Amino acid sequence: MKVALPDKSALLARVKPSRGAWDPGFRPPGGAEPAGPGEESVWDYPRPPILEPLAGNVLVEHLGQVIARTSRAIEMKETAGAPVPYIPPEDVQTDWLRPNGRISVCEWKGAAIAFDLVLPGGEQVADAAWTYPDPFSDLAEGYEAIAGWYAFYPAKLACFVDGKRVRPQPGGVYGGWMTDRIKGPVKGSPGTGHW
Repeated sequence: MKVALPDKSALLARVKPSRGAWDPGFRPPGGAEPAGPGEESVWDYPRPPILEPLAGNVLVEHLGQVIARTSRAIEMKETAGAPVPYIPPEDVQTDWLRPNGRISVCEWKGAAIAFDLVLPGGEQVADAAWTYPDPFSDLAEGYEAIAGWYAFYPAKLACFVDGKRVRPQPGGVYGGWMTDRIKGPVKGSPGTGHW
């Protein structure tokens, strides 16, 4: 299925006003969990989000089938959200991913295409992954570095960093990967929609 993206210029004009809606001084009720050595607080991540190399090996599986494996993932880190690893297409079984026609929009990154996973045996997982084929390039953060790279929902697939299975970000909307190094609270649970 060929997915038509919205006009990039019109989309950027539409989302730019929402970029200023976030209060950079906001802190969650009760404050943020303290981060110790080797840990990161999601409240230290900036907005707009930043990209950083993920120091570790990433593995994505379903029913024992390897969907993606890489040591070259880049993490997207944004205030209040768990990091989201993006994986280069060369390290993904892209022939098992089918665009399903759904498009979501991020005010920072642009339009993302959603993919269903379809294994060779016919097993399917709806909305298992997404990619930004043509991210916005108007910010210094360099989101074009992840153009065509894939992210996966750990609530739908078995996702690992250095052999440890990650937990999904709460709420089922976001695709953040929760590991022991991440301290919150993290957006996604009821009552956190404005985070």
